[in-house]
Amino acid sequence: MKGQQNIGVINALIRMTFGFTIVAWATAKLVKKPWRDSYILLAMIGAMKIGEGILRYCPLTAVYQKSQQQSGDQGSGNNESRNDNENSNENENENKNKSQQSSQIPNHREERRARQQY
Repeated sequence: MKGQQNIGVINALIRMTFGFTIVAWATAKLVKKPWRDSYILLAMIGAMKIGEGILRYCPLTAVYQKSQQQSGDQGSGNNESRNDNENSNENENENKNKSQQSSQIPNHREERRARQQY
């Protein structure tokens, strides 16, 4: 398995920041209650996030991207017909929205007449 970078610089910095925060919090809690295993688990999760940030590689992101590529390869034959249908549906929806907006524009003259009658 190749270790290509699959997260950006900002994402890596955010992961490292949260990782250090989690490790610091977990170790501070672990000092007071060393018998709690949950703090050890949190420290390990924080260390994993630090490692992901340094390497700029996330295994979960890699699995997600791979599954997206596989699903894209399977359905590539029908993409053009789907895009045509989506475009025609979008055009119909835009036309409906325009007609609804024009009917929703208030007619100020009619409102004035209605107020004057009362």
